[in-house]
Amino acid sequence: MVFTLGSRAITAGYKLAAFDQIGSTNAEAMRLAREGERGPMWFVTPEQTAGRGRRQRAWVAPRGNLASSVLEVMDVQPAVAATLGFAAGLSLVAALQRVSIEAALRLGPGSPKYTLKWPNDVLADGKKLSGILLEAETIGDRLAVVVGIGTNVVAAPEGTPTPAVSLAALGVQIGAEELFRALSDAWVEFRGIWDNGGGFADIRRLWLERAAGLGDRVAIQTGNAALEGTFDTIDDTGCLIVRTADGRRMPVTAGEVYFGSAASMRTT
Repeated sequence: MVFTLGSRAITAGYKLAAFDQIGSTNAEAMRLAREGERGPMWFVTPEQTAGRGRRQRAWVAPRGNLASSVLEVMDVQPAVAATLGFAAGLSLVAALQRVSIEAALRLGPGSPKYTLKWPNDVLADGKKLSGILLEAETIGDRLAVVVGIGTNVVAAPEGTPTPAVSLAALGVQIGAEELFRALSDAWVEFRGIWDNGGGFADIRRLWLERAAGLGDRVAIQTGNAALEGTFDTIDDTGCLIVRTADGRRMPVTAGEVYFGSAASMRTT
């Protein structure tokens, strides 16, 4: 496979490191940041053997899937950097819509619908298509932020908390190379809107327009504790706001999210 940056990414000064196979694009990006790389720079492979998702879960990308990470070194606080994940989700949805035009014409009403699941998943027809992982480390007087985006292009894992799906299974016949080019260009757009956190209000509005489960019953599982109610919104720090049965608006910073009937199952 030959990976290339999109034209907008090239113009914006992004660099690219592509690998036939690698353990983890996130780990490689952070390793180079520690050695002095200041980016912005993409790391990409069609086969990842030691990737990680949230809570240290394995995220293995079999050959043909897309494992990608972007390194940005910024003068922002970690709490602000965490909101960059919402821009990443928007970037991937925009890229998916761009490369799915042929499938949309061919499949018509049956073409996949892409939505965003708090805090960092992209869904296709309600199933997990992609996971996003942010990692950050202070290097000198700046923050090195690595945003990892793993997408199921040809195959999806089994046994995930949210059922997973691949683009191939949805009838979207594209390669990881084509998706990556579109993603690198879309990242320039939404990274620009985010603007080191100053544009998060716009990112939040765009994210909510594409949010899965907004206004629906939701359950949040954190360890042995569960919170249930209605998915009300996300706040200006990216916390999920749950409206409970007694009218309280409870902020949630982390946890497994279940909607609809799955929410009922998790709280019974």
